Amino acid sequence: MKKVLIIVGLLALVGIAVFLQKRSSSDGLAVTLETLQNRSISASILASGKLTPEDEVKLSTEVVGKVAALYVQEGNRVEKGQLVAQINDETPRALVDQQRASTRMQEIAIDSQKVQLANLETAWQRKKLLHDRKLIDDNTFEASTNELDLARLTLKTRQASLDQSHASLSEAEKNLKKTQVFSPLAGEVTSLDIKVGEMAISSTTNVPGSSLMTIGNPETIQAQVNVDEADIANIKVGQEASIVAIGYPDQPMKGTVKEIAITAKPPTQTSTLLIFLVKIQINDTNGIKLHPGMSARAEIFTSNSSSVLAVPIQAIVEEEDRSLNSKKHIVYKFDNGVARKVSVETGIADDSYQQIRNGLASGDRIITGPNRILRNLQDGDKVKEKTQEEISKENGKK
Repeated sequence: MKKVLIIVGLLALVGIAVFLQKRSSSDGLAVTLETLQNRSISASILASGKLTPEDEVKLSTEVVGKVAALYVQEGNRVEKGQLVAQINDETPRALVDQQRASTRMQEIAIDSQKVQLANLETAWQRKKLLHDRKLIDDNTFEASTNELDLARLTLKTRQASLDQSHASLSEAEKNLKKTQVFSPLAGEVTSLDIKVGEMAISSTTNVPGSSLMTIGNPETIQAQVNVDEADIANIKVGQEASIVAIGYPDQPMKGTVKEIAITAKPPTQTSTLLIFLVKIQINDTNGIKLHPGMSARAEIFTSNSSSVLAVPIQAIVEEEDRSLNSKKHIVYKFDNGVARKVSVETGIADDSYQQIRNGLASGDRIITGPNRILRNLQDGDKVKEKTQEEISKENGKK
């Protein structure tokens, strides 16, 4: 039974092939054509990323403590040097008061020691006169001299202690000042990551409390996109780009490649691909109000050509020669109702057209579709020109 079914199937395929051959030989296959001509082509690379200010800083605190006050909200405009947050300063302020009191005590002790030293110097002068007149013995004069030297050494010690106290006071005052957080640049608060009463932590890691807020200058917004390692060699600083913010898909902006990362981003758990960060300066916002963090995609034009011979991409068929382990590109030229296969050398391409370096000439009429016919077309097949609308109608009737 299986053999019968196989034989019937083969006969049906042969019948269909004969029918198509007769149809092809009589009417010809309906195809669309396009006349080959010079076109302006710009090769490009697509990449996605986000919009981010070039001037941006993530503020954190240098001291540990609860947030006592926040003087800004997300979206607020801030100026350089403006106070934006206050960390609880009770402990640092108490330490400053303590160090000030200690410094004052050292100053008083030095003043007292100076008075004592002056008295000892006067007494020593009198005893020296008496010693010179042999009115007191050597031991008494030597004891007076030692007492004077000890007083001078004590004064130096107290002065060193005062210097140390001043240093401790200065350190305490710096720590107290660190409880006040100032904006290092003019811009907008793009994110507020902490609330009043939460603990602020002095850290560079992404633990809760390590970031207070992010401030960026919206006037310096640029696009940061991720380019695959296979394409990064074609990217150069100064190349033009078209940037589209996801929120404004029909309003492309003009930009220029400004910076290309030297090192690739390391692979992640979700992707093993190596990508390079490319920064694109936005030269014309097209009247759009940009927001930091917006998703964006960019088309970077890697090469431009003013006028080259080009065919629609769908007209190019890739033909593989397995015996030679090679591939070549072919197109089918319309020759008085007959399809002629032509091997071509291709060049740069954009989304719609690809350059033809040799194999064709301007004015040649090229078969562009339909795809189901083009992929199975043979050299010498009869074809007839139809519009895409006519072909669609014919297919609808079948």
